[in-house]
Amino acid sequence: MQGYLRHIRSCNPPVKEPFIPWFIDDQVVGWLRPWLVDALAEHSGVFEIGKNRVDLSAGLGDFASRSAALAEAVECLAGQRLIAAPMGELYPVTPAGRRAALCVMDRAAAAYFGIRAFGQHLNGFVRKKDGLHMWLGRRARDRLIYPGRLDNMVAGGLPWGVSLEENLCKECEEEAGLPENVARQAVPVGLVSYNRVAERGYRPDILYCYDLELSPDFQPQNTDGEVESFVLLPIEEVARLVRETDEFKLNCNLVIIDFLLRHGYIEPQDEAYLALALGLRASLGAGLAVNR
Repeated sequence: MQGYLRHIRSCNPPVKEPFIPWFIDDQVVGWLRPWLVDALAEHSGVFEIGKNRVDLSAGLGDFASRSAALAEAVECLAGQRLIAAPMGELYPVTPAGRRAALCVMDRAAAAYFGIRAFGQHLNGFVRKKDGLHMWLGRRARDRLIYPGRLDNMVAGGLPWGVSLEENLCKECEEEAGLPENVARQAVPVGLVSYNRVAERGYRPDILYCYDLELSPDFQPQNTDGEVESFVLLPIEEVARLVRETDEFKLNCNLVIIDFLLRHGYIEPQDEAYLALALGLRASLGAGLAVNR
């Protein structure tokens, strides 16, 4: 079981560097590295820099004005090459769930600002006479993150302004060629959450998970160039790859561990069962102190 647990620990490492909380309406919405706080001091009309905290200006009192001010700041920071260039895809800035969003900001800035990012991952599986098999994708070699690594059959970010069902159908069509009527049969089975310290910043991420049983004759087809190939493997081999290798994109390991727990391939009597089950749903912002 230690082979499974290491992935949970890798997604939730001890925080060994300072992160400064930033607030909107006195609610924590993200976490910033000190160098970014220094850069934000130049944007006095947008951010108020305090002792051990950053606040979005009280003068920005509504969703639209906050979003516009953040977009301008992000463009400026990107122009200074301090953060990545905007992607044109908006993510919610929220102290809780997506519906509690106080504004939006570009996806490229999400990790730098340590905001909650939401995604959707789908386990596509097939029942055969010799047991359960799972479809896996191999990420294209030109992908910026984890090129060539194994991935869930369908996985993608969840932008603002689109429902979970609509986005899942879009991702299923783009990544695996799944028609909408099949994608809508996916069963929502919960979520996994984790707190990563990454190159760009702090990542308190939430992944909504889905199971979709497919017919034995189904063959996924990628349409957006993000996947170079697919492979259908016995679930025991998928479990071994997670347990013994680093073949998967890091957070995909958690989605598969969750699948193994729910389908009984990791049993309650296993020594690490409790640690695995609890570790898949980390409290967002765990290990970080909020000084008010």
